[in-house]
Amino acid sequence: MNRFYQVVLTLLTPFVHILFPMKIEGVENLPEGGALICPNHSHAADPVLVAVAMGPRVPICVMGKAQLFRFPPLGWLFRKLGAFPVERGGNDLGAIKTALKGLQSGKKLLIFPEGTRVDHPGETGGKGGAVLLSLRSGTPLVPVYCGGRKKFLHRNKVIFGKPYLPTIAGRRPTPEENQAIAAELMERIYALGGERALGEGQR
Repeated sequence: MNRFYQVVLTLLTPFVHILFPMKIEGVENLPEGGALICPNHSHAADPVLVAVAMGPRVPICVMGKAQLFRFPPLGWLFRKLGAFPVERGGNDLGAIKTALKGLQSGKKLLIFPEGTRVDHPGETGGKGGAVLLSLRSGTPLVPVYCGGRKKFLHRNKVIFGKPYLPTIAGRRPTPEENQAIAAELMERIYALGGERALGEGQR
């Protein structure tokens, strides 16, 4: 158990609830052991909102873009909190190994399937990283709806859906299977909030 994470999150929680009041649903859906926590991403505060919604007794590790770790004080803080960097735009084998090791040891990994912040549901579509990690580690995906556009002092929804394991026909997913599973994940995420991810023809 990461005591530093617990202390920091406990101290942050009341301030987060004041700035971004939350209606939290479905926490009971969080499974025991390793799982990929997969929210939509529309605001820089999303990782903190999801962490606060889960509570300090359910520590998570976060795969964050490498640029955030290049300022030494921030990099030290993020690593102490259980985050680790990933280089976007390529296959970062070190980050993948770190993620798989954490999942297989029973940790919760927070990963944003869209890969970046978006303004509208389904604007960028789901990337395949979360799907591949789930298939390789044998750990479930947990869709999470983390509100839409966040505003200070306005209530936001954080809704945890039921965990599930994606299925494929063979030992490894085809590119088509990976894309289809990633699209289904985004549909499940936005459906929790009563929204619909846009299809390619609707963007």
